[in-house]
Amino acid sequence: MAKQSSKFGKLYLIPSGLGEGSLHEVLPIIIQQKVEELDNYIVENEKTARRFIKNLLPEKSQPDLKFHLLNKFTEERELPSFLQACEQGLNMGLLSEAGCPGIADPGAKVVQIAHQKGIQVVPLVGPSSVTLAMMASGLNGQNFTFHGYLPIDKHQRKKTLKNLERISLEQDQAQIFIETPYRNKQMFGDLKKVLHPHTKLCIGRELTLPNEFIKTKNIAQWKKEKLDLHKKPAVFIIQREAI
Repeated sequence: MAKQSSKFGKLYLIPSGLGEGSLHEVLPIIIQQKVEELDNYIVENEKTARRFIKNLLPEKSQPDLKFHLLNKFTEERELPSFLQACEQGLNMGLLSEAGCPGIADPGAKVVQIAHQKGIQVVPLVGPSSVTLAMMASGLNGQNFTFHGYLPIDKHQRKKTLKNLERISLEQDQAQIFIETPYRNKQMFGDLKKVLHPHTKLCIGRELTLPNEFIKTKNIAQWKKEKLDLHKKPAVFIIQREAI
């Protein structure tokens, strides 16, 4: 393993907001301070990254900013070069599109390379929809697993849901997952069809935003309710408990 070099700059992991809300209400002052200091960034989308920085610090000079794009089109062989500024002694920022870098976010690959190179990684405090939903769910915060996105195929998704329900019962473990917002309605429908009536389901929608919604009920109760989830970011947590 590479030793940390004092000549290297640091890689700061910079959380962003979870939607169109006031950044100053959900981000601590240290985020603003670090963004003010940094000109080199690794981001998923330059346009939204610039918008985030402008909203946070309107007076910051935009022409001085330099961006490396990390998204589904980025080739893995390019990633080590993204950290050249750190290797030259400059601090950099890894900025998430929403929430915390490395959590349901491609930034983990760059963080891994930073560790290999001996570059100090500094995580900063900010909102994570996964942890916020878990905190508010009332489900087992001592034992839980985050699965990211479930299969798109309807048959495979239903099979996965039944398997997660079984694991939650056997291991007393909360199961957390997310879905692309435009497929949330279908996910909610599958959850109500597939899971046992006594299985608990927490839905956290638009967390930290003005229309925030967080409820935990069993499937039998959810079947009696209509909930608008279409194109709204949401986190789902299920847990089957012994009766």
